[in-house]
Amino acid sequence: MKLAEALLIRSDMQKKLAQLKGRIRSNVKVQDGDTPSEDPNELMIDASQIISELSNLIERIHRTNAIAKTDKGQSILTLLVERDTLEMRHKLLIEAIEATDTEVDRYSHREIKWNIIVSVAGLQKQADDIAMKLRKINIVIQSNNWQIDLVE
Repeated sequence: MKLAEALLIRSDMQKKLAQLKGRIRSNVKVQDGDTPSEDPNELMIDASQIISELSNLIERIHRTNAIAKTDKGQSILTLLVERDTLEMRHKLLIEAIEATDTEVDRYSHREIKWNIIVSVAGLQKQADDIAMKLRKINIVIQSNNWQIDLVE
């Protein structure tokens, strides 16, 4: 199985687990005299099985990422760390930009006037540059994921 396939399976399993959690939540408590539409104990068993399978798959994915190299010799793990770092920086910049957006809440000239201390255009340029780097890294990661075999 290729790494990309394992990642798709992981995503599907995570969605299924989330659905099971919702179904469990909906069936663990009923009004007196009612019966649940599904047995929450059976759902808990199903969820536990998915968690075990998911745990095994995640371990294999992590081990694969730790040893895998791109076709240009780059470490997949290093690229993933770089991507995570860029995502954190991008989020920081976007949140700073969003914080400058203040609605006019003044009703008279005596009320507080807000001044923006940062260059929104400068922050937006940095965010755009990081977004481009993120796209390039994601392309490299995704294309290589279809070439890399998942370890046992």
